[in-house]
Amino acid sequence: MCRSIVTLRGEEPATDDEVQAAALQFIRKVSGQRAPSRANQEVFARAVDEVAEATRRLLDEFVTPPGARPPAMAPSRIVARAKAEARMHADAHADGGTS
Repeated sequence: MCRSIVTLRGEEPATDDEVQAAALQFIRKVSGQRAPSRANQEVFARAVDEVAEATRRLLDEFVTPPGARPPAMAPSRIVARAKAEARMHADAHADGGTS
C-alpha cells in the first residue's frame, strides 16, 4: 500500500479533504505520475474525483456489526490531521491572519 494513503475509517468521520487526498495519492500511485501532463490533466482529475466519490460512499455506507467495536483512528491519520492543521496555521500567519 502507498505509504501516503492513511486509513480513513475510524471513530471520527473522514473529512472531505482526507478523502480527496487519499484519492489523489491512489491515482498518483496507479498512474505512476505525480502530476499529469497537460494532455492527461482532465482524465487524471476525473479519476481522482471518481475514486473520492467511491471512497466517500464506502465510508458512509460501511456498517460495524452489532457488538463489534468501531475501529480506532489510525495513528497515521492523527499525524496527517496534525500536519494539515499546522500548515493551515502557518498559511494563516503568512497571509497576515491571526488564527
